[in-house]
Amino acid sequence: MCSPAPDSAAKMKSPNELAAKLAKQWQSADVRVARLLQAYSWPLSLPIGKPSARAFTDETELVRQHVQRWRELQVGKVVWQDVVYRAGRAPVELPLSWELRTPSEWVAATGDTEIQAEYGVLGQMVQAVDPRFHALILRQRRLAVDRAVGEVAKASEVALALTPGFAGGRPLRALTVCNIDSKFIERNRALLIQMLDVRFDGLASELGLESFLNAADDSDHWLLLVPLASGLLPFRQQRVRVSELSLFPEAVRHILIVENERCLHQLPELADTVAILGAGLNLGWMQAEWLAHRRVAYWGDMDTWGLTMLARARQALSGVAAVQMDRACFDQYAAALAVAEPVPASAETPNGLTVAEGSFYQYLHGQERGRLEQEFLPPEAVAAALRAWHGGWQG
Repeated sequence: MCSPAPDSAAKMKSPNELAAKLAKQWQSADVRVARLLQAYSWPLSLPIGKPSARAFTDETELVRQHVQRWRELQVGKVVWQDVVYRAGRAPVELPLSWELRTPSEWVAATGDTEIQAEYGVLGQMVQAVDPRFHALILRQRRLAVDRAVGEVAKASEVALALTPGFAGGRPLRALTVCNIDSKFIERNRALLIQMLDVRFDGLASELGLESFLNAADDSDHWLLLVPLASGLLPFRQQRVRVSELSLFPEAVRHILIVENERCLHQLPELADTVAILGAGLNLGWMQAEWLAHRRVAYWGDMDTWGLTMLARARQALSGVAAVQMDRACFDQYAAALAVAEPVPASAETPNGLTVAEGSFYQYLHGQERGRLEQEFLPPEAVAAALRAWHGGWQG
């Protein structure tokens, strides 16, 4: 029969055990941000535990070593208390808790040199960037710690200078902002997107950096293709480059362009139709000749950015139809589904919208809850609208 584990093992925590716990806590983004930014997180008290009466009697040497380890500790404050045991002749002073009063004491208490080095770098980063980005730097630390402090500080400066549409059609390398070099945005793209997301409620990630800044994009994008009829293409869904779209067979006569990939589950079966999802504002490819003899529709969110994308599609291909992007549809579902648009597009109506769509655009600008995301529309209503568009073609 196996003997039970010593009672003391479950009661007493050594400095090394608690140091390992503190090191593990450092790896939690939520804990790290709270303890490094919130004063209410301190002091931090960790229970050490005291030996049981049995351990005090039967494992005297183990208890003595335990007490000695805590006496030798030089980080933070160890709280001691006299404890009376029936088997003892007098009260015994034992460590009951370990108190850490500052983030630097926490980091030192881990005993982990990598954490200590990282803490030093993050401290420099936080001092160098705008306070609005402090939580981001501490949460997404891998975006920052592998860069020079000066580079992160410059990224903070650039992120504060950039706004939606800032590029005005210029490529990212041609942007003259904060005296950056031509490859700065490329080097720090992920960090800049995260910083812009902090300022603009995730819009840079949602639209893509080029679309958010209205920057020229000459790269060959990948788009998600989904045939809405079996046998139309040799796959159910697949990502392809824009340059490969021209290889569609003649049997594909309808093209449905969908703003968000999240709407895939709402698309009904439609003969001779392929859906292209997730293009965002990168719609310049719609000027291609292969689209000229096909019927094309655009379906996006009912908000100012969704209508901006519709306008961009029309600028590339004038005959694009809009699906469920009008005032009547919005009003039908707004009471239950509309939310506030965090960062509306330009107050000026974009070119490419019809008169009614332009009026709807301005109407949305004036609404407290002027955003209705397409993925929340009832699937049966979406299917009916798409079938109506598809069936209305006499080509």
